[in-house]
Amino acid sequence: MILCGSGNNGGDGLVIARKIYSHGGQVKVLMIRDPEKFKGAAKVNYKIIQSLPVEIYKIELEKYRHAICHCHVIIDAIFGTGLDRIVSGLYYDLIEMVNQHSAATKVLSLDIPSGIHGDTGQIMGTAVQADYTITFGLPKPGNLLFPGYDLGGELFVTHISFPPELYNDQNLKMEINPDIKLPIRQTDGHKGSFGKVLFIAGAGSYYGAPLLAAHAFLKAGGGYARLAAPQAIVGFLAAHAVEIIFEPQTETSNGSIALSNKEALLKLAASMDMVILGPGLSLDPETQQLVRDLTARIEKPLLLDGDGITALCGHPHILTNRYAPTILTPHTGEMARLMGVDNNAVQADRIKALQQTAAQLKSVIVLKGAHSLIGYPDQKVFINMSGNSGMATAGCGDVLAGVIAAMHGLGLNHREAVLKGVFLHGLSGDLAAAEIGPDGITAQDILDSLPLALKTDRTNTDNDYKIQIVL
Repeated sequence: MILCGSGNNGGDGLVIARKIYSHGGQVKVLMIRDPEKFKGAAKVNYKIIQSLPVEIYKIELEKYRHAICHCHVIIDAIFGTGLDRIVSGLYYDLIEMVNQHSAATKVLSLDIPSGIHGDTGQIMGTAVQADYTITFGLPKPGNLLFPGYDLGGELFVTHISFPPELYNDQNLKMEINPDIKLPIRQTDGHKGSFGKVLFIAGAGSYYGAPLLAAHAFLKAGGGYARLAAPQAIVGFLAAHAVEIIFEPQTETSNGSIALSNKEALLKLAASMDMVILGPGLSLDPETQQLVRDLTARIEKPLLLDGDGITALCGHPHILTNRYAPTILTPHTGEMARLMGVDNNAVQADRIKALQQTAAQLKSVIVLKGAHSLIGYPDQKVFINMSGNSGMATAGCGDVLAGVIAAMHGLGLNHREAVLKGVFLHGLSGDLAAAEIGPDGITAQDILDSLPLALKTDRTNTDNDYKIQIVL
């Protein structure tokens, strides 16, 4: 049963109907709107199929409920990727009917499940729950972003007759996180060969964040970690991480790192390859001012996370005036604060929000979440496909900061280090989920899986995150 709308997606459905018939299959077509509204190629295909003995009906929901319920496969050709309004009326009722029977009937969507916004992945009132989706030319953002990704089932891509210069165009602004090869590990290397990173993190109430970030750096292959943390908590931290070198810091009255440490931290940062600033720093006003002063003056690649990002909200000039690479790793709430908007504005179009903010702040930004997005100042966006819902847990972002730093320490430039770090962080979470299940995964589980994630990545010539290409 092929459900055809009146646009180009409906025309695609008519092509499928003709192909099924020509291969000896039994097919019925339900026209949801007047077929006389077809234009262009869709109109041509409607004229062709009229000359064939294929059953074509104008839809009446109650009359064809039985037919939908008893067919083997439903092909969804109702809407395409251009849907920009809330689904209502007859269309809403039809999609709900399809979903009611999807447990017993396979559903295949053409280009994107009907009801999913092609650019954002948002559900426009209701949407088809597909078992398979075949998209044409290239994946659409809505195929890869949640919640659209969850409704698409298994995704296939066919280039059909698109010229290669279209889908290989270097000017395309979006891409799936590519398979970047890890540098070969130097057999005669020493700890300084694999990166020297300074972590400025922790406060009287935040013991875990600095440990997770610095330990993740070492577990992901990094060589030399120095952790500048408030003096009062260094003893506890050292008892749990003997591999890290600690730099005790003078504290504020609230137990966070005091502004008086600034010059010493700048001197220490100058001897490092990279600086991580922010995990568990607290929102103490003095410490927040320290973050702003350090960000303005550190001349090494700098990754800002958590409370470090919060300190820069409302102070974009500090980031735009930096010459060394800057990396920000916000979750949706932090991204909203950076932009001066509410969370809903970010969630409504994550790609657009990321492109605008990365360009404005002249920073590489990892917008964390399901299928994290990596954006660059040139508005290029990469969609990461590794990871799972079990990683929605406290401390997971701290681990990510350390993994990105490790990738830089292994020899990748900062752009590649972010891409590879985000992928391996997700892969580590997937390995942890495969071992113990996604329920109850902690940041420690993700951290412990990092060596296996790197081993898996180095030994596998392919990975399970690529979308099948049908040529």
